[in-house]
Amino acid sequence: MKINTQLRLPSLKPKLVHLFDVSAVKIRSIERTWNPARGAPVFTRAGKYTTRGWTEWTQGFQFGSALLQFDATGDKEFLEIGREQTVRVMAPHVSHVGVHDHGFNNISTYGNLRRLLLEGKIPFNSDELNFYEMAIKVSGAVQAARWSKIHNGKGYIYSFNGPHSLFADTIRSLRALALAHRLGHMLMGEADRKISLLQRYAEHAETTARHNVYYGDGRDTYDVRGRVAHESVFNMNDGNYRCPNSQQGFSPFTTWTRGLAWIMTGYAEELEFLRTLRDAELELFGGRKNVEALFLKAAEATCDFYIQNSASDGIPYWDTGAPMLHKLGPNYLQQPADPCNAWEPVDSSAAAIAAQGLIRLGNYLKKKNRAAAAKKYYQAGLTIANTLFDEPYLSTDARHQGLILHSVYHRPNGWDYIPKAAKVPCGESSMWGDYHARELALLLWREITGEPYYTFFGPTE
Repeated sequence: MKINTQLRLPSLKPKLVHLFDVSAVKIRSIERTWNPARGAPVFTRAGKYTTRGWTEWTQGFQFGSALLQFDATGDKEFLEIGREQTVRVMAPHVSHVGVHDHGFNNISTYGNLRRLLLEGKIPFNSDELNFYEMAIKVSGAVQAARWSKIHNGKGYIYSFNGPHSLFADTIRSLRALALAHRLGHMLMGEADRKISLLQRYAEHAETTARHNVYYGDGRDTYDVRGRVAHESVFNMNDGNYRCPNSQQGFSPFTTWTRGLAWIMTGYAEELEFLRTLRDAELELFGGRKNVEALFLKAAEATCDFYIQNSASDGIPYWDTGAPMLHKLGPNYLQQPADPCNAWEPVDSSAAAIAAQGLIRLGNYLKKKNRAAAAKKYYQAGLTIANTLFDEPYLSTDARHQGLILHSVYHRPNGWDYIPKAAKVPCGESSMWGDYHARELALLLWREITGEPYYTFFGPTE
């Protein structure tokens, strides 16, 4: 991508205002027409949100979007949507033992409500706070209970595919476990064994960094620095790593860009979370210096890979090794992404997620006095936001329920809608893409307006 080093955040203010105006229309439309009995809205077909009963991993994004809208605009209509629907619908997600997605569902809802209470945007009520925090504690413990041990005695939170499966996605969803630890919770095992949530947090992050992220050190023939494997597969008989895999990407040896984006933002956000922990808490895991170094290595490698492998305007194609990319010409990355091309789809949802990771990493490195690197990543994030928050990505048609167009869900399974006049999926939205676009916009909006820095864990004092 071509980073716009001259772009300044205040110049994005009109786009952010417009985005939240458009966003309000979309949220109201979904709230008016969606029947919760159908499950969670996942992605659009011809402009209308539909479901896909794989897992209900997008429910929290639906109601969390309303809470982000309230945060940015102060419109209490959206607070009531988010709060009432969280209480009415989200309880099964708190105790869901069959998925790894707890941070997606429960931090987007209970976590946002807790944060808004502590920030004073909702009138403080101790009973309400205790309710949200209890939900987060249980969610984090349930997430931590999905545990597979590996050969070195450590382990990871396994995906819904089973105990052998480590997903890249989970590093972004790890914030449920992280916040549950911050709230003083633990997982109770057999014979009342107390299991540290921080230990499982640290071990999962380490296992992901070592197995799902590549660093160009010759691990295999396709070891390119910053490349990400969607899934790592382990032998459950002896705990040994066996191979990379990909559920939603083209192959185990190419990079599915949404998986890449989850890693980018996950580690950048967890670097911020580490600052809230005491040095003594990290001594069991090699100390703060070693833990931060590992997280930072993964964050920088993946962010660099994204920058190198996205189109000039910051939008990536759905997989960096997709088989028909060569049809776009030898210089397709030197041009703006073409969401309506005839060969391979772009994935705007990957861009929405990745931009937040780039901005957070830039802010983190600024505090580390690494000015040049901080500027590179921050400006890359702004460049993506500047593209996403405008046409052809911002959905301005009130009849279309999606906010950000040209998202892709599961290309290998053929789940994405292809319009009659098109040859590849385009023109549609996803619930995770829309949520992360709003989250990115809120992060930038709060910086513009001088509000406290937006984090999933909220005020630390």
